Amino acid sequence: MFAKFLAFALAATSVAAEAVPGYGGYNVVWQENFYGASGSLVEEGNWNIIERSRADNANNEWQTYTRSNQNHQLSGGSTLQIVPLNNNGWTSARLESKYVFTPSDGRRTMVEAKIRFGANGAAQKQGIWPAFWILGDSIRHGTGWPGCGEIDILEMVNGILTGYGTIHCDVAPGGICNEYSVIDRTPGSWADESITWYRDGAQFMQVTGGRINNVNVWNSLATAPLYIILNVAVGGDWPGAPNGNTLGSWGSEMEVAYVAHYQST
Repeated sequence: MFAKFLAFALAATSVAAEAVPGYGGYNVVWQENFYGASGSLVEEGNWNIIERSRADNANNEWQTYTRSNQNHQLSGGSTLQIVPLNNNGWTSARLESKYVFTPSDGRRTMVEAKIRFGANGAAQKQGIWPAFWILGDSIRHGTGWPGCGEIDILEMVNGILTGYGTIHCDVAPGGICNEYSVIDRTPGSWADESITWYRDGAQFMQVTGGRINNVNVWNSLATAPLYIILNVAVGGDWPGAPNGNTLGSWGSEMEVAYVAHYQST
């Protein structure tokens, strides 16, 4: 009845230890609940902990990504905490799932996380850039960006409570995805498939294969293997540089209660 359906969701309410929610008509295929002792790193059987200098960042970001538990740690209460710090230079954390999934023909696929952001106000978060997003696994096997496909489920910049969803594909600059924000896939031909973004259950954007209007590009986004990324960047072309009021540490953290991949029955 259905062609591929790819949906991305997040719950942006308070975060505490909890089971991955169940949804009628869906099975949980994979989940990460961030179990572990307080101060420990994520399970490296599940996640790649990225180490990257500022000089190697894209988008002119300021942070160095480290594997220090000062930048990411398990809370001990079944949550993940990613904390940007400024100690004579910005450091933060980026985690990439070793888990790779491919949306199945004839099924609905959903990826969801529950995320909380630190209490610092927007005036103290200039340049802080947390994100929950997906890259095409082909980038790990020689395909360049953005041809691998990128789906940004959530980005929040400068502490402003607007969640952005974006897709990148094709070529840069000037690729055919640059102007789009979100996707949803359902029945019929590839042109009728779609990817949809939700926040707390409410859809906020959708785009179809027909809107992309290129089957090969659509396939890079919606029919190829994908993996999940959680990170907090600092500075860069979009948020701009941090300033003298920008605070790191716990008031600017991103805390994640779970990440889950669902497939329709």
